[in-house]
Parts: sequence; C-alpha cells; structure tokens
Amino acid sequence: MSDNNGTEKATHPESTPTPKPGAAVPTPSSAQVPTPSESAKPSPAAAAAPRPGGPRRKPESPKPHAVKPAPGPATPHPHPVVVPSVSDPSQWGRVDEDGTAWVKTADGERVIGSWQAGDATEGLAHFGRRFDDLATEVALLEARLAAGTDARKTKAAATALAETLPTAAVIGDIDGLTARLRAIIEHSDEAAAHAKEEKERTRHEQTERKEALAAEAEQIAAESTQWKVAGDRLREILDEWKTIRGVDRKVDDALWRRFSKAREAFNRRRGAHFAELDRERASAKTRKEELCVRAEELSGSTDWSGTAAIFRDLLTEWKAAGRAPREADEQLWRRFKAAQDVFFAARNTAATERDHEFEANATAKEELLHTYENIDPESNLDAARNALRELQEKWDAIGKVPRERMHDLESRLRAIEKKVREAVDAQWRRSDPEAMARAAQFRERVAQFEEQAAKAQAAGKTKDAEKALEQAKQWREWAEAAEGAVSQR
Repeated sequence: MSDNNGTEKATHPESTPTPKPGAAVPTPSSAQVPTPSESAKPSPAAAAAPRPGGPRRKPESPKPHAVKPAPGPATPHPHPVVVPSVSDPSQWGRVDEDGTAWVKTADGERVIGSWQAGDATEGLAHFGRRFDDLATEVALLEARLAAGTDARKTKAAATALAETLPTAAVIGDIDGLTARLRAIIEHSDEAAAHAKEEKERTRHEQTERKEALAAEAEQIAAESTQWKVAGDRLREILDEWKTIRGVDRKVDDALWRRFSKAREAFNRRRGAHFAELDRERASAKTRKEELCVRAEELSGSTDWSGTAAIFRDLLTEWKAAGRAPREADEQLWRRFKAAQDVFFAARNTAATERDHEFEANATAKEELLHTYENIDPESNLDAARNALRELQEKWDAIGKVPRERMHDLESRLRAIEKKVREAVDAQWRRSDPEAMARAAQFRERVAQFEEQAAKAQAAGKTKDAEKALEQAKQWREWAEAAEGAVSQR
C-alpha cells in the first residue's frame, strides 16, 4: 500500500526488509493525459531502455478481445478498444535496484512509488497487478455501457477513474486505459440518448397495451352477457395490467380510472341481472307450487280423458314458468311428477280392468251373433224383425269391446241388419213405395252414423263415437216407426 508520501510498501511472504537508513524515497510525478491522437504504446526511447536487474525480454503480444459498442442506432466506434487479458508490466515500466518504480507513458517516464518488500521482479509484478485491477474496472464499465445499464452513472464512474490515472501507482498501458475511458465517456452520451429513446418506445408500447386492455374492458362492460367468461376475462386483464410497467404516471392513472370504471359497470350490470334472475326464480317457485297443488288435487280424479288433458296443460304451464332456485326446482318437480304418476297409474289400472271387461263384452257379443245369425226374414219377416230388435237391444246393453275387435263384430251385426232391411225393403216396394223410400232413407242415415261411430272409435275419439251412436239410435227409431206404419197397413 502507499504511505502519505506515495511510497509503495509491500510485504514479502518470508521476510520484511527494512529500508536503508537515510535513503531518499521519491514521490510520484504527475503525467498529462494523452490526447486521442497519441499512441497508447511507449515512446521508442522508453521501449529501448534496459530493464533493471537483467536483459530486456521481448514483450508478448497481448490477447485482445473487442468490446461491443453500446446498443442502439448510434454508429459503432470506428476503432474498437482492445483489452489485454493479462498485462505484461515489463513493457510499461521498471523497478530500479533501489526500489524506485517507474511507469512509461506517451509523455515519458514518471515515478509512481518505491518498492521495498522484495526484488525488482516482484515489485514490477505487484504494480502490474494493480494496473490489472484498474483495467478490470474499465472492462466492467465497458460491459455496463454495452449492456445499456445507466449510461449516466457509467459516464460519471469513467470520468472519476480517468482523473486518477495521471497519479495512479500502477505499471501498465495507462495511455491505452485513458483512451478506453475517453471512449466510454464519449459513447455514454450516445448510450444515454439511445436508452432514452428505448425508454420512450417502451413507455409508448406499454401505454398502448393498457389502452387496449381498457378498451376491451369497456366493451365487455357494455355488451357481454356471458357473465362467467366475461368475469374471468376481466380478472385476466387485471393480472396482465399489474405486469405492465413504465407508463407515465398521469396517463397510467387516467387509464386505470377507465379500466376501474368499466369493471364496476360490468359488476353492476351483472349484479342487476342476477338480482332480476333471483326475482324471476322466486316467481317461478311460487307458480310451480301452485301447479303442484292443482296436480295433487287432480291425482284422485277418475275422469281419465278430461283429467289427462288437464295434466298436459299443467305440464305446458310448468315449462313456461321458468326455473326456480335449483334445490327448490328439483323438489317441486318431484312433487308435481308424483301427483301426475298417481293419476296415470290409476288410469292405467282402470284401463287394464276396462280391457278385461271389453274382452268379456266381445265374447258376449260374439255369442250373441252366433245366436242371431240364423235369422230368416224370407220365411217370417215379422219374426225376423223382432229377433233383430232383440239383438240390437242386447247388443247395446252389453257395452264396449276392444278396439281391435270392434270392426269385425260390427261388420257381422251390420250383415244381419242388412239381411232383414233388404227383406223389409222388398216388402215396402210391394206395399207403399213412398213409405218404403222414407224408411230406406232413415236406414241410410243410421248406416252413415254407425259408420262414423266405428271410425271415431277406431281413432280413439270416444266422445265422437258416442255422439254418432246416439244419432244412429235416433234415426233407427224413426226408421222402425216408418217400417211399423207400413206393416200395419
């Protein structure tokens, strides 16, 4: 290290020799900083000076590495600075036998201190290592500049370091180091300008990102009805918003107010929607409770056809009522369906019983047909007419038959009626043509209504079939009255 007079003292690893009594210790001299046009190499006279303590060795060529210029649009430095990986102090200075250390610069040699801790070779290596430390600092500044790290601070550090070089107690290429520092100082302004441009560009891009996010949030707030998807997207926008840095404070505040306002508008609109939905569901619940009560009242009805139609209407109303709250909706549906199932289960049971009854009726009508199919109106018309009247009365008294057997049985009955009617018509034609024609018309009407009844019964239109049979019965009575008037003559 240096004492107050600038004398260099170093500790030998084995012993620490004491300086000679009365020996004068020279102080380092000042050296001017070379201009950029001056060479960084020592002068020819200095290079030719003999090395103290032995013959001069030919200096090794340093291993250079080019320092990349600062990024940006600025034109790279025309002469990239070359930095030796390891300096050779013997090129740039010497240590005399009395310990005086010298460094060579473009302005000549100057004393940098005194070495009293070992031989001259060790002193030369010591001052060379100190130079290497300075060179490392310069290389770090160059790297910082190349990386675009705070060019202003880099320039200040380079300026401060350059001011120490004229009095630095080091042996090495001080002129080259000075030139490198000057290059750093010069390029720092370009790097600072580039950094400023880059910062403005980044600020512009980040501002555009936030403007786009704010606009998207406003569109969602104004238009979207996909509440879950839109809510998730607003959360994603907020997360992305937090990652955007570098926007001007006032602009950032204004954009945040836009985004916050849009998010609040969306939340209000979504809240109003679900509030209205809750009201609708409450109304639907009340309506479905009423439908459940009506269904339960109808579940015991035995008016199978009419009540089944009412249940269909109730189901239509149920669907139109909308959805109640989920748990209540499921409970009410189970209640409604249970009442419906009670009615239709009873109807199915009654239908099964009715089918058995209808099958028995069909068997009875078939036996009746077997009994009366042998009517012979040719031999005794009055007896045949009386037998047909008995057949019809018994037929009506038996009741309904299964739909699939109705056509066959009715056809056989119509065949018997036709046989008797044709015999009566033949007699009319012989007795009273006008009365005969009128009775025949009545019989035709009877046949028409009976045919309508058969078609309605086959189509499952029970009421229409019953109505047609009633009309057929009325026309049959009129026909029989007309036939009776003719027979009495």
